Amino acid sequence: MTQTHVSSSSHRLRLSVLPVRLAVCYLMPDASVPLWATHGEFYAVTRTRDELSIVCDFTLVPPDVVHEGPWACLQVAGPLDFALTGILVSLAAPLARAGISIFAVSTYRTDYLLVPEADLDSSLISLRDAGHSIR
Repeated sequence: MTQTHVSSSSHRLRLSVLPVRLAVCYLMPDASVPLWATHGEFYAVTRTRDELSIVCDFTLVPPDVVHEGPWACLQVAGPLDFALTGILVSLAAPLARAGISIFAVSTYRTDYLLVPEADLDSSLISLRDAGHSIR
């Protein structure tokens, strides 16, 4: 398979801001996926030997659960070809230069970039300045 490199200087991505407020949650690795985590428009679950990590609707997270947020969510227009390289770096680099942290979620068809909700406006400016378009 031939790989195609994507860089912030040669490729422009189209992004949409999703109308969600998300949390990134930590649970013990042997925990069951709680029902509250799967009741939003957007959620992602990752289990490793070390943790159960859940991205879900911020308003549904119980106060006793370790979590960060709220996060805003940017969707990369897809579908993205698996041969493309540099998608996340083309987004992460301008945000890193602006001092904005990110949390990335990838799916089969596209990528999602979470930024702290308080940094959304600055994130959009940085991404536009890097040549990306925002819907």
